[in-house]
Amino acid sequence: MKLPSYPKYKLTGVKWLEEVPENWEVYKLRNVCKIKTSNVDKLWKNDEQIVRLCNYVDVYKNDRIFSRMDFMSATATSEEIERFRLQVDDVLITKDSETWNDIAVPALVEETADDIVSGYHLALLRPFAKLVNGGYLFRVLQSMPVSQQFHVTANGVTRYGLSQSAIKSVQLPLPSLVEQAIIKNFLDHVAAKIDKLVAKKQILIERIREKRIALISHAITHGLPADATQLSDLSLASKRKPSGIQWLGDIPEHWDVLRLKYVASINDEALTETTDPSFEMSYVDIGSVDPIRGIVSSEEMIFEDAPSRARRIVRDGDTIISTVRTYLRAIAPVRNPEKKNMIVSTGFAVVRPREISPRFLAYLLSDPRFVSEIMARSVGVSYPAVNAADIGNISIAVPGRIEQESIAEFLDRETARLDTIVSEVEIAIRRLGEYRNALVTAAVTGKIDVRKVEQAVVDNGTER
Repeated sequence: MKLPSYPKYKLTGVKWLEEVPENWEVYKLRNVCKIKTSNVDKLWKNDEQIVRLCNYVDVYKNDRIFSRMDFMSATATSEEIERFRLQVDDVLITKDSETWNDIAVPALVEETADDIVSGYHLALLRPFAKLVNGGYLFRVLQSMPVSQQFHVTANGVTRYGLSQSAIKSVQLPLPSLVEQAIIKNFLDHVAAKIDKLVAKKQILIERIREKRIALISHAITHGLPADATQLSDLSLASKRKPSGIQWLGDIPEHWDVLRLKYVASINDEALTETTDPSFEMSYVDIGSVDPIRGIVSSEEMIFEDAPSRARRIVRDGDTIISTVRTYLRAIAPVRNPEKKNMIVSTGFAVVRPREISPRFLAYLLSDPRFVSEIMARSVGVSYPAVNAADIGNISIAVPGRIEQESIAEFLDRETARLDTIVSEVEIAIRRLGEYRNALVTAAVTGKIDVRKVEQAVVDNGTER
């Protein structure tokens, strides 16, 4: 159903917003709110008062700010507390970021306390009550035409930031206070319904991923389920025996228990200082590995320009395991059919299968119970690390080669099916987000007249 528009519009003379409803105006941000860029840092000083600091992450990850949130403790002077103490209806925006599109992400303060103050890297916008309410300001700052103004004025190369003058110069459309309240209520209602749908879909994704993990864990320690065994033409005894290894439990009677180092090598190949400086390579660091998606990116470079940690050579069929910051669970199979010169950081152990199926081994190494075995061998608190040799001493259950391949084929098929479902749900979530963003932009720029929108229209829109 098409949403209604306003009966009459007028030209604004503003490049990014050609026209608005005839009873609206376009204001610069400096004219509708007081703007303060915080300088309260995370350091503790004995001569200052203890406060709860609302930081960049609190704003970036939350649309709304509440006093019950888990803010970090810090200190501030009495003048800073007075100047940057949060008030209900304030709007906070991210002022600095490593990427330009993370600039000016807003959050509305709905609940606060005397000891909660705005932290560094944030700008505090306090609406002039006679011109704008915080709920509408929050929504208009979410709209694409307004957020893009922040993005294009952010300065920087490796890190982006907004000056106070740039923030003050941003222009935004403004209806009357009565109409602002109507728009705010409409968008809050739609956003709540969309958020509820998204939450349900995210729960579905988590359940599918849990099922995926359970499927892998069962197959690598129990073998194929009965129906899959029949399809694979395997006729295997169902008897089980104690493995003697806590994380493995009971395993099929005909399987062997071996240490990983007896079926795979670890860190076989490495570049040396004598490597040709012009050697071209595709480099993968720990930040390029996602616990679910595996290797998600690499950086092309030559050896001369590579960091000193770019040393481990990996080949198609290997599996890489993070030996530092093991809590990140950075484990990934290597898929390199093009035979590129792929190099990983020395923060990885490269496990190369010898007497075991590469695909079966990759599934085995991704099992959360195996990961727990690695973490149990890690040393350190803030930066835990494990010795590669200790990984090789972890015991695993190994079936015959034909059964390994059958299990791998089964898991390839079943995990691909589950991954497809997850992808479809993620697409649905993305489309809901795009619909929400488009609706926010349309409502706060006057492209639709929400005063005439019936409840049925709102409900219909969120079900798309």
